[in-house]
Amino acid sequence: MAVPRHHMAKGKQLRRRSHLALKPLKLSECTQCKKKILPHLVCKYCGYYKGKEVVNVLARELKKKEKKQKAGK
Repeated sequence: MAVPRHHMAKGKQLRRRSHLALKPLKLSECTQCKKKILPHLVCKYCGYYKGKEVVNVLARELKKKEKKQKAGK
């Protein structure tokens, strides 16, 4: 079993852990719907990426509703 060779001071330990803090997300604005999204990803609200529609959000929602109705029967 591994055993620490030397005692580590609290200051050294805290300096090592200084980079483990959570950092705030860097959000960008969707060019289409102006909502905050992560950069380089398709907007989950409108389905646009770089000014082009990549995902049809309305069709996706209809598909989910149909699936729930089938599961409910």
